[in-house]
Amino acid sequence: MSPGVRSLTTLSTHDDAGNLRVVVETPRGSAVKLKYEPELGAFVLSRRLALGVNYPYDWGFVPGTRAADGDPLDAMVCHDLATYPGVVIASCAVGVLRLTQSLPGKPPEDNDRLIVVPVDSKLPRDARHFDQRTRDELAQFFRLAVLDTEKQVSIGDWEGPEAAERLVQSARAPS
Repeated sequence: MSPGVRSLTTLSTHDDAGNLRVVVETPRGSAVKLKYEPELGAFVLSRRLALGVNYPYDWGFVPGTRAADGDPLDAMVCHDLATYPGVVIASCAVGVLRLTQSLPGKPPEDNDRLIVVPVDSKLPRDARHFDQRTRDELAQFFRLAVLDTEKQVSIGDWEGPEAAERLVQSARAPS
């Protein structure tokens, strides 16, 4: 990355108004997973999804965090529109879908999914209050998103905004 150019991963976790920031990597409707590469300052093609599987909402990460897998904390931004890679969305953390992933020969790891909504969204501020079909379809998406990989996914429970805030706080990178 060029000197003086700031990486999206180093933005502060919250904006000046205290809203959670989420950087979009893969927009709603995409049939490929994009990943931000800070060293390049660009979004790269990570992999394609299985035929017929598309991202149901914008997918991205919370800057200034580090999840158990070493990457910034993942977040699904539930809203009605698709944006673009690199867009920063002021959000509210509304829930967590507990998820465990495993690779052959390795122990399972927690890889929970943070669920957020834009601050101006009319959706409930608690993901457990999303309609059942939406929650079921999100869980199914996370299973299907790894279909052509070696990863095995186990879906756990939905938890609300308190668990979401704890997840964000536990992933905050030391300043």
